[in-house]
Amino acid sequence: MSLFALFYMLLSYLLGSVSSAILLCRLAGFPDPRTSGSNNPGATNVLRIGGRWVALAVLLCDMLKGTLPVWFGYYLGLTQFELGMVALGACLGHIFPIFFKFKGGKGVATAFGAIAPIAWGVLFSMLSTWLMVFLISGYSSLSAVITALLVPFYVWWFKPEFTFPVALVCCLLIYRHHENIQRLWRGQEDKMWSKFKK
Repeated sequence: MSLFALFYMLLSYLLGSVSSAILLCRLAGFPDPRTSGSNNPGATNVLRIGGRWVALAVLLCDMLKGTLPVWFGYYLGLTQFELGMVALGACLGHIFPIFFKFKGGKGVATAFGAIAPIAWGVLFSMLSTWLMVFLISGYSSLSAVITALLVPFYVWWFKPEFTFPVALVCCLLIYRHHENIQRLWRGQEDKMWSKFKK
């Protein structure tokens, strides 16, 4: 990686470290997502603690944290590998934010946002997988895990040069969902429908 790419990856990490869930909940007068609901500063937990529109705003902001650095990096002439590392930097920032004591969200929206600019085929396959699993199961976490497992194969099919860095991002996502995986195994995970009913 070039020195510029490393610097740009650091900027991507800093952007990822800006927690939209925490900041928007403060503006909306909602409880701190780190101490309410599932204690996870992400869109799903913001929905859980009572704000559909704020949850949607959090989702969009988290996706943009991944999309914008990769998009601009492409026009700045970064290599495929460097773009992948920039995407990883944004996800690391969201998961381990320097501005919030390195305790962040699970990185799903940021990772999807970062992977989306790779190719339209990847974006469509990724969203279709998540939506299909979610509609069948009702579990947001299960949808994220299965999609993360399959995305490297989608990337390999459409843009194989991005496979390695994308696989790193997806491994990070699966690791961050280890507690959800255990709850799913025990049948203790909440379905998204229950959050809407609340």
